[in-house]
Amino acid sequence: MPARSNGWGASGQAHRSAQILELGVSMNDRRMIELEEQIAHLSRTIEDLSDIVARQEKEIVQNTRRLAMLMERAAEKELSEGGTVPLADQKPPHW
Repeated sequence: MPARSNGWGASGQAHRSAQILELGVSMNDRRMIELEEQIAHLSRTIEDLSDIVARQEKEIVQNTRRLAMLMERAAEKELSEGGTVPLADQKPPHW
């Protein structure tokens, strides 16, 4: 996911900070505003990542179902061609 920009850039942020100071906002208030902006940005990023994880979880479930179906088809084909036990159901030699 590309990094988000607050739209100000380095010079824009300095300009905004200067505007805040011109308005007579104290350094503590300025810092509070900057932290609130950062929290808003991080909250949005968390929401975006949560959406991505939810979508990926759906894709994993769908792909797992597809894989099981393909394995079943391959086992049926192998059995119909005269195989004994489908390979997917055989235990490895070290068992």
